[in-house]
Amino acid sequence: MTSFQGRRALITGGASGIGAACARAFAAGGAHVTVADIDGDAAARVAAEIGGESWRVDLADTGALAERRLDTDILVNNAGIQHVSPIEEFDPARFSLILRLMLEAPFLLIRAALPGMYERGFGRVINLSSVHGLRASKYKAAYVSAKHGLEGLSKVTALEGGEHGVTSNCIDPGYVRSPLVEKQIADQARLNGIGEDEVLARVLLAESAVKRLVEPEEVASLALWLAGPDAGMVTGASYTMDGGWSAR
Repeated sequence: MTSFQGRRALITGGASGIGAACARAFAAGGAHVTVADIDGDAAARVAAEIGGESWRVDLADTGALAERRLDTDILVNNAGIQHVSPIEEFDPARFSLILRLMLEAPFLLIRAALPGMYERGFGRVINLSSVHGLRASKYKAAYVSAKHGLEGLSKVTALEGGEHGVTSNCIDPGYVRSPLVEKQIADQARLNGIGEDEVLARVLLAESAVKRLVEPEEVASLALWLAGPDAGMVTGASYTMDGGWSAR
């Protein structure tokens, strides 16, 4: 395993799912990990488990992030939510919330971290995007819009950061075995007119050649590699982990 001794990593949405898997993986590699999450108690539990620290933060409160500075070597933008609804019924406030949390907040965190990364001549920005950053699905206007925007933000960060030793990449998983996915099953069943027990096969895995969910630890393993020395020339890229969905 790559050694991250002496490195600091900040993982947003780090209290569960992909974020918790990333926090555990980077801590196992020797990094000092800050687990950032709106659920402060859950973040504290993960931080205690891995010997890191927790940061209770509402990333949708973008005003509070505007003047913040972050001292971290590795930034994993992972926090996100989902809302499933046809466009004509999509709550505008919910649309705005998702874009603040999943596009504006990553911009502000990158903005806060880059000065320190530039000063040290090293930085890794890893953006947890989605196959929905490359493809669209019905009923996910806000999520798809935010992820497409995150892909663009990641590429601009790569272009600006390259001369300073900073790389920026996206990881684009399909459906991951996580609370985010589990919470949308009922809505998917209702909107598609099928039973909840049919959602996995007929909706979530319909476009995937490999008929299973992605495991959070698989995503974390790719994040670990992108942050390591073997990926120094990898920047501005989007790595799919979607079981072949985007090959169609």
